[in-house]
Amino acid sequence: MATSLLHSPSFNNFRTGQVCLHMHSSQLQKSIASSCFYLRNRKCNMKLYMVPITSNSRHCVLRATSGSLEVHGTQEQTQVSSGVLDRDNSQRSEELHGISTLPLDDMNDFERQLEELFEEIKTMIRMGNKNEALDLLKANYEGVKEQMDAGSRGIEEAAILDTIALGYMAIGDFKMVGSLLDMLNEVVDGLKGDEPLLDSILTHMGSMYSTLGKSEKSMLAYMRVLEILERVYGSDSTFLVTPLLGMAKVLGSVGKATKAIESYHRAIAILELSKGAESEDLVVPLFGLGNLLIKEGRASDAKNHIVRILNIYKKLYGENDGRVGIAMCSLANVKCAEGNADEAINLYRSALQVFKDSGFMELDDNVMEKTRIDLAELLHAVGRGEEGRELLRECLLITEKYKGKEHPSSVAHLINLATSYSRSKDFVEAERLLRTSLQIMMRTVGPDDQSITFPMLHLAVILYKLKQDEEAEQLALEVLRIRENAFGKESLPVGEALDCLVSIQTRLGKDDQELLKLLQRVLRIQERELGNESLEVTETLKKIVFYLDKLGLKDEKFPLQRRLSQLRNRYKQTVQY
Repeated sequence: MATSLLHSPSFNNFRTGQVCLHMHSSQLQKSIASSCFYLRNRKCNMKLYMVPITSNSRHCVLRATSGSLEVHGTQEQTQVSSGVLDRDNSQRSEELHGISTLPLDDMNDFERQLEELFEEIKTMIRMGNKNEALDLLKANYEGVKEQMDAGSRGIEEAAILDTIALGYMAIGDFKMVGSLLDMLNEVVDGLKGDEPLLDSILTHMGSMYSTLGKSEKSMLAYMRVLEILERVYGSDSTFLVTPLLGMAKVLGSVGKATKAIESYHRAIAILELSKGAESEDLVVPLFGLGNLLIKEGRASDAKNHIVRILNIYKKLYGENDGRVGIAMCSLANVKCAEGNADEAINLYRSALQVFKDSGFMELDDNVMEKTRIDLAELLHAVGRGEEGRELLRECLLITEKYKGKEHPSSVAHLINLATSYSRSKDFVEAERLLRTSLQIMMRTVGPDDQSITFPMLHLAVILYKLKQDEEAEQLALEVLRIRENAFGKESLPVGEALDCLVSIQTRLGKDDQELLKLLQRVLRIQERELGNESLEVTETLKKIVFYLDKLGLKDEKFPLQRRLSQLRNRYKQTVQY
């Protein structure tokens, strides 16, 4: 039940079929060209819910007639952000003209309205108007479901479902996302690969399935995207880069590092051919590849890719640019993996100084915050916990200054400080901080919101260490209930809660057979989501073998003992038997 320092929570970022390849405070953030509405018929006579259902407003219904929009209902303006469809997307739309059931002008208008409405949903969420965003999503879900029940299951319905799913993903209702993806799957399975928008929809599906921990479905979506894009644009098109990177991320997360590395290398080769060997567009795949190699214990190989990023930024922007600071942070990560903590600490501190001197980002920017947290964690690891706590206090003070005391963003920093005090065996102070964080979350979100489970589970761990096992068990059971509803019963967050619960119930003297069943459930989750040879699987196997031995189940014990023996060599530096 070890805990580590966290990064502040943020909404999930989604990408279009395009590649966003510039590391900045908003790195990899790209909106999608989609929205929420339903179509009356195939002539694009659209009904679009643009504002939420509230007691003070009615629907603003936009209808497309003869190429122009007529507004009916309450005339409330919605904020329209700058377009996320770029020149390449426009070109693709032109190339696919004639394939869609909609004329080109109507399809472009369709995409524009999708974009505008999704921006409206994001704005509501960003401004804290979660209920209004939910009203808007629910209204459009009911609309598209009505159309589907009437037999309409084309690309337009798929695009609407896609956007609704992304909206719920941003809100954090993963259970609803799973249901919407099931519906979306039924629609896209019946669509031909030459439908416009299908590649982007499938890419979003791959990303959402990955976030939900459904790696197999994620891979199927990405593979279909690649097939479509290769057929239309060829095997060297830059449009292939986004699904390749998505596949690489999924493969890396389930322990298939070799195939993940192949995907990264293919993406890099495509970009080198198209953009040149010193293009900034190479940064993201080089970054992903470098991180994966570090994870695989190949820090020396990773260093070459990270140094390449550093050199690209220095050449383009000079020594003191904030992007150089970001690359320095990545190089610090490599130094950590190589065991050179002092150089890593110096690189992190230099990067923070570059950020401040260049004015590249605000003090409360996510990247600067992450750098402080990474440095704090390293300082803790080398026994300089008080220096690390100073950085964590700085994060908390900055958040309180910019966003106010007891803002939900402070929760991650309170948890981090609690973790720091826990490492110093000051469990009483850790408990105080965690109860504060839990109180903030309970005032901010509903009692069944999945985000509340993070401080709750941390508090359960601390109470376990304080030998307050009964309250710890109740908290762990509540976390388990909420996460099962939010993520599904076979998800990694549920596995984490189960693992914590087993430790607590073991000391409470609960039935060994029941504890064994819980551990076997944890093992199934970890094997599917993390791979059969992951460190987490190894640790769980050890616990299962212990209980099998305790219960005298020798026939079941021996095969698992052999498996553990095979894993021992792989993890002999990190796993003690």
